[in-house]
Amino acid sequence: MKESTFKLLFILFLVLSACKGESKHKEADTKQASVSTVYFNGDIVTMEGESPEYVDALVIADGKITYTGGRDEAMRQAGVGHTMVDLNGKTLLPGFIDAHGHVWNAGFQAVSANLLPPPDGTGNSVEAVISLLKQWAADNSETVQKYGAIIGFGYDDSQLEEKRHPTADDLDEVSEDIPVLIIHQSGHLGSMNHKALEMVGYTDGVEDPPGGSIRREEGTEKPNGVLEEMAMFIPLFKAMGGLDTSANESIALAGLDAYKKFGYTTAQEGRATDANCETWKALAARNELPIDVAAYPDIQSQLKYMIANGDSDTYENHFRIAGVKLSLDGSPQGKTAWLTKPYVVPPPGQPADYKGYPAIKDDNEVIRLVDSAFANDWQILAHCNGDAAGDQYIKAVRSAEETYGMDGRRTVMIHAQTVRPDQLDAMKELNIMPSFFSMHTYYWGDWHRDETLGKERAYRISPTATALKKGMIFTEHHDCPVALPSSIMILHTTVNRVSRSGDIIGPDERVSPYEALSSITKWAAYQYFEEDTKGTLKAGKLADLVILDRNPLKVDPMDIMNISVLETIKEGKTVYTK
Repeated sequence: MKESTFKLLFILFLVLSACKGESKHKEADTKQASVSTVYFNGDIVTMEGESPEYVDALVIADGKITYTGGRDEAMRQAGVGHTMVDLNGKTLLPGFIDAHGHVWNAGFQAVSANLLPPPDGTGNSVEAVISLLKQWAADNSETVQKYGAIIGFGYDDSQLEEKRHPTADDLDEVSEDIPVLIIHQSGHLGSMNHKALEMVGYTDGVEDPPGGSIRREEGTEKPNGVLEEMAMFIPLFKAMGGLDTSANESIALAGLDAYKKFGYTTAQEGRATDANCETWKALAARNELPIDVAAYPDIQSQLKYMIANGDSDTYENHFRIAGVKLSLDGSPQGKTAWLTKPYVVPPPGQPADYKGYPAIKDDNEVIRLVDSAFANDWQILAHCNGDAAGDQYIKAVRSAEETYGMDGRRTVMIHAQTVRPDQLDAMKELNIMPSFFSMHTYYWGDWHRDETLGKERAYRISPTATALKKGMIFTEHHDCPVALPSSIMILHTTVNRVSRSGDIIGPDERVSPYEALSSITKWAAYQYFEEDTKGTLKAGKLADLVILDRNPLKVDPMDIMNISVLETIKEGKTVYTK
């Protein structure tokens, strides 16, 4: 009864997401590439060199780049009957590559109540969250009545006036009779009203699940509505596993719509389930994927699926299983990341020496899982926000490499936010590539400085410049739906590291705009083993392109955030136009 009810809770998005996914996807077929197309009269940045290189023209045909260089030669190479595209001073770049995100969840985010705080929403207080949920329920009254649930995504206690999570009592103001679920912007916490808590069995005295925590009303064992990590994931995973094919596909296409708007030509399905993968396979089989989707199934829960299906080096109709994902801790902004030193201000009810906690307590189990990836020659990406989680991962990779070697692995540490200099040295030795999350410097920089890490550790978060000085390359990501899949905010935050209050969160860790661009183009292509086909503008590579209204390399760095994506082109076909 409880599981079937929560299945309905997610299926309610079918009607909304079906409209978003289907109508937008048709854009992929509205502009077909001609035999040859010449782009000219703009800033065409190839991303080929260690510093910016420009060409006067670029030619594409049959989904690939055929020439870059001078305009006259481009026209000759293009031949008779070619099309000329005048950029009118705009900027042409390689299509952006999602180094880490959850594209299906981006669709889920797109169709739920937007509880994000400014600048991405208006959820700046508990009262505002309640109001937004009521408005969403009113706007979708028929759907709520039919399926019986109210869902919101993106609230952030660090940005609410009250500096706390909405509780079950708060959400009862939205409804006492209909289950209400809201998901924290980090994606690692959430809150339910009393009706939803009752439905999932979170009643007085219930035990915390392994790897999660159910927060309680002070002095009691009664859940207060706020759920951490596996306490939230368990009911969500059960519900997602019960979605029908149409619901899964509609939400998936809504996620791709969100990605295309930000210039992405390659998306990631990080921590995928078997249902996710089968959804993408079905869409691919019908040629309904406008951009590439690379899936990384969760190795802990989907090991049998991976053994049965394996990975692939090539896309089939824009989909491939690229490797596996391992999650080792939570989020620093939610105070669930696993650190070696205590949080500055621990969560309510936790002692002063609270350091977060691991997703998997047993180091030997982590070693076993990493060993499985190496044994099967699967690329492995591990979520490590806290440095203690980083230590656990480095230990497991070292063990696996002693058995299987490191050549050709391109093992990745996702987030690596609080990674220490000595850990970067170990990662370089073991060929572990960091994928940083510098968007934190804007969205949670002040929070990390004052609440979670303290100034010294906060200023070292996502240490991009230190990695470069050590001779490492890195990628940058948005981890959507933790943040919107905004390539532009990735660039802005990686370059400037300016917080909401205007503080520079680690001035010594700022990098150049060109290095930031590299992290979502050629270095991201390298992370995917796709540097021969993507990441730079070079003859023979795929015609994956993005057109921006201005050049990130030429504007004032603080103005990067105001740049707009005008067009996204996948293999010569326009899939998005602003």
